[in-house]
Amino acid sequence: MYYKQYGSTDMKVSAIGLGTMRYDEEDIKADRLEKCAEIPLYAFEKGINYWDTAPFYCEDKSEIVTGIALSQVKRSEVYVTSKTNLGTIDAGDHPKKEDFRKRLEMSLDRLKTDYIDFYHMWCMLSLKSWEKHMDALYGFFEDAKREGLIRNIVFSSHMQGDEIETVVETGKFRGMLIGYNALNYRFRQIGIEAAYQNGMGVVVMNPLGGGMIPENPDAFSYLTEGTDLTVPQAALRFVASHKEITVTLAGCTKKEHVDDAVKAVENLEEKPTSEIVKKYEGKGVALNNLCTGCSYCKVCPKQIPIAKYMDAYNQMILTGDKGAILDRIENHWGITKDKAKDCIGCGRCERHCTQHLPIIKRLKEIAE
Repeated sequence: MYYKQYGSTDMKVSAIGLGTMRYDEEDIKADRLEKCAEIPLYAFEKGINYWDTAPFYCEDKSEIVTGIALSQVKRSEVYVTSKTNLGTIDAGDHPKKEDFRKRLEMSLDRLKTDYIDFYHMWCMLSLKSWEKHMDALYGFFEDAKREGLIRNIVFSSHMQGDEIETVVETGKFRGMLIGYNALNYRFRQIGIEAAYQNGMGVVVMNPLGGGMIPENPDAFSYLTEGTDLTVPQAALRFVASHKEITVTLAGCTKKEHVDDAVKAVENLEEKPTSEIVKKYEGKGVALNNLCTGCSYCKVCPKQIPIAKYMDAYNQMILTGDKGAILDRIENHWGITKDKAKDCIGCGRCERHCTQHLPIIKRLKEIAE
């Protein structure tokens, strides 16, 4: 395994981290949690020492599964994360310290540990959201850190690069978790560089673009040039090779997925983000225009299946064939385009979109 230094700390973390929101669905539903725990244990055997989890993952069982595994290894040899925000605390916009502690202690109990290495202020979608959470929660994070319950205060975000830069420059966080991949790298480049320059660790989620990259191997085959890697492996390597990126998370359901992720960083060569971007500029499709399937757009007051329509629109971008949109809607999703006509242009979906896509315009195109 290839290891990197986490920001300005003395912590050495694996270039590949284990994302724990993809434990086997059938095993989760059947409560075969010990079986699921075999995945982080196998990842540990392969040198992966950074495990990322959160409340609600895997029907709210991910922390429990991860804790089963964590209790079977030497605690000091694994860096484990979890997350919280106003939505997990369930105490309105003005939670009390005991509300925050209740959620934190639940995570500690599930993880079977006395401390969490990296505790995230979770899912900051905009500067407004971040400011709201800072006012409501940051003091509680500081209290928990002083007590030794958490060791590093970090944040996760879907903001654009310049907004991330604003958060970074406050100096309030030791690291950050962001979505970054061959689909959206132009949007967040400036934020990553700012974090690195400020001595922060940078952890990347969604390196495969929500499955978009492996599902369209021809469109992303350029990532494999000069390697013996598959497209998914090459996509992981694309992210991990950034000098400014510390950990690339890989969601693993099977041991084979762990093996693939480990192979992706064999003999890794780190290069500055600017050099990597220059290398791939002009290759592939209009990557920043693709929906990654995160489904944060499920806020439509008209119940329009926006994520499905945006997935269908991806097919036109990837193939250049407008007919591919309706083909995807009808033959893959089994629905019609009719609901697209119900859009009232309220903009809620666009405000929540992590890719900042022109959803309203695309829905109009689909409807027409």
